[in-house]
Amino acid sequence: MPVVRSKPVANTSVLTSHLGIVRLLEVLFSCVTFSLVVHRGAWSQHHSDGDWCLFSWCFCFAVTIVILLAEVLGFQHRMPISWKNFPITFAMYATLMCLSASVIYPVTYIQKVQGLSSEERGYRIAATVFSCLTTLVYAVEVTMTKAKPGEVTGYMATVPGLLKVVETFIACIIFVFISNPVSYDSYPALKWCLAVYCIFFILSLAVIILCVGECTGWLPCAFNKFLSGYTLLAVLAYATATVIWPLYKFDRKHGGQPNRNCSNYHFCAWDQLVGVAVLTAVNLLVYLADLVYSARLIFIQG
Repeated sequence: MPVVRSKPVANTSVLTSHLGIVRLLEVLFSCVTFSLVVHRGAWSQHHSDGDWCLFSWCFCFAVTIVILLAEVLGFQHRMPISWKNFPITFAMYATLMCLSASVIYPVTYIQKVQGLSSEERGYRIAATVFSCLTTLVYAVEVTMTKAKPGEVTGYMATVPGLLKVVETFIACIIFVFISNPVSYDSYPALKWCLAVYCIFFILSLAVIILCVGECTGWLPCAFNKFLSGYTLLAVLAYATATVIWPLYKFDRKHGGQPNRNCSNYHFCAWDQLVGVAVLTAVNLLVYLADLVYSARLIFIQG
């Protein structure tokens, strides 16, 4: 009888493709980053900042491993998610997470810490460098997998889809700034700003979940019209928050504090208020760009 050779289960060619090599670099760089930090215990002095940095590197490492294993073993088509949308959505979040960690870690654990030995400082600088490299390779993946002109792909691979990720990430940073200490409960107008941040964070996140879960058909109206409608409302609402927040926080007529009254050079509560004002304006611009691209998609499809 002829010998029947079984086909290999693993598709190792995934690892040698350009995208596979980029993902292997993501795994390598993120692993080196958190290994350097954990080896020296250099994340426990400022718990919230250090925990976020360590979580970002470990989370990105773990999810990238899962994505690689799924593609090597051919499990991606058996998962109850859209593989056209999930990897690039994660890569965009990973880029932003590692970017934030690459900024927070050196500021918190190198610049603000006195009396570090040359060896300890070297470890922390090396961790920062590898964190920046991790950010870079995730950004490369986003660039490689982003939809090209005329290409039919998932919504999250388009510019509006990637902007949804940026919108939710910026909103998360705003939540951190306004909640510690609480800075939105002194006037009803500031509570309106909080409502704007919350409502459109939830809607943008819902769009991402619907796309990744391939559930856009659950909407009672056309998906593209829903996107344009809620993005237009987001632009209008964020425009009001962009005016109201600095008016009530920095104008003395409304009980604001126009000047920085911190006694040191460290990041303080007043700096957080400035950060919220800046991030609100940035998110307004992001939503405006989202609206322009979403409207363009409607005209193209029409």
